[in-house]
Amino acid sequence: NVLFDLNYFKYCFLKTTGVEFHELKLEAAFHLMAQDIVAIPGEAFMYRDFQARNIMLDKDGNPFFIDFQGGRRGPVQYDVASFLWQASARYSKSLREDLIKTYMASLKQYIEVNVKQFRQNLKLAVLFRILQVLGAYGFRGYFERKKHFLESIPPAIQNLRDLLQDGGCPYPYLRDVLTRLVGLPQFAPLPEKPV
Repeated sequence: NVLFDLNYFKYCFLKTTGVEFHELKLEAAFHLMAQDIVAIPGEAFMYRDFQARNIMLDKDGNPFFIDFQGGRRGPVQYDVASFLWQASARYSKSLREDLIKTYMASLKQYIEVNVKQFRQNLKLAVLFRILQVLGAYGFRGYFERKKHFLESIPPAIQNLRDLLQDGGCPYPYLRDVLTRLVGLPQFAPLPEKPV
């Protein structure tokens, strides 16, 4: 449920930072975002936790996947967002762009791809995924005190900062709240990691 994940972000991450926000305005932005997310066409298998640590290689070097019990039908952009914006990977913008182009070229072998629409939906999926993981990192890190999740917060915030700078949040009030969030002193920008 999209609203559950957005509220998870609000309660387990955003509120812990001290960023002030108007509850009803944020809720309205979340409802608009949820409507847009569920409107993305999605007839593909959506892995939901598609990241490097869930891809294994067999003895012959063929990839296989683990930990897909949360999978369901959904838009292909979500797994692209999950993989390319996983916080710990810190992929460069140019590598992401190359991989997106490669992905779209492969996808065109199976379905018709409207590149502009794909990219718009991908930005929305990236925004949603980043907020979703920040909620999880907040809960696992701030409340359960798990080191890995605490260490994952700065690169996830950097992903959010980059997305905001790239016009990746079409909801004005949410964009304002997130801009103030990434501007907090504890979330100073990270140096770029070459890949």
